[in-house]
Amino acid sequence: MVKSIIAPSILSGDFADLAVDCKRILGYTADWLHVDVMDGHFVPNLTFGPPVVQALRNHIPKGDAFFDCHMMVSEPLTWVPDMAKAGADQYTFHIEATAEPAKVAAAIRDAGMRVGVAVKPKTDVSTIYELVDQGAVDMVLIMTVEPGFGGQKFMVDMMAKVETLRAKYPDLDIEVDGGLAPENIDVAAAAGANVIVAGTSVYKAQDPEVAIKTLRSSVDSHL
Repeated sequence: MVKSIIAPSILSGDFADLAVDCKRILGYTADWLHVDVMDGHFVPNLTFGPPVVQALRNHIPKGDAFFDCHMMVSEPLTWVPDMAKAGADQYTFHIEATAEPAKVAAAIRDAGMRVGVAVKPKTDVSTIYELVDQGAVDMVLIMTVEPGFGGQKFMVDMMAKVETLRAKYPDLDIEVDGGLAPENIDVAAAAGANVIVAGTSVYKAQDPEVAIKTLRSSVDSHL
């Protein structure tokens, strides 16, 4: 049975001391840390890669936090070994980034990580059905903004994809990412999302712990 999972995006945190800031947010009962890796090709922005993930993992052992790595990269297969070595727990690649999604999913699984597959706003959700039907993925990420930049407005029409997935796959982890906040979480939760990525709405909240609890309460009420 699916459960509520709150995964704050570390891109909204304090990069002056990333590990300390991540530990602070985890202390507010966050379940995962959502790590956005951007290569400057698949999306126009550039963040960081395996060395930074490894450095963060050195400060936050596997038993202390689950690293949910969203790989916004143009060659997802290439990054698999290095991300596994760096300490990623889940590797989510974009269906749009590869002509061989089954091969990428298998490589991720073989490297010992959970497999996620992400869908951009303009991509039909049916593109990932075959992977899910084959049991090749553990989670589907529905982007509720165009990937690459934080602080964008939540696209409520993307919830139709979530509703379709939840009806088709009752036990699947379904993550939503982009513009989520306490004021719109009920829409995502009602659609069937159980993994919630929140950046600005958590890190910049007056009380991050209250923000996380609000997100979780909404999701729990719809599961």
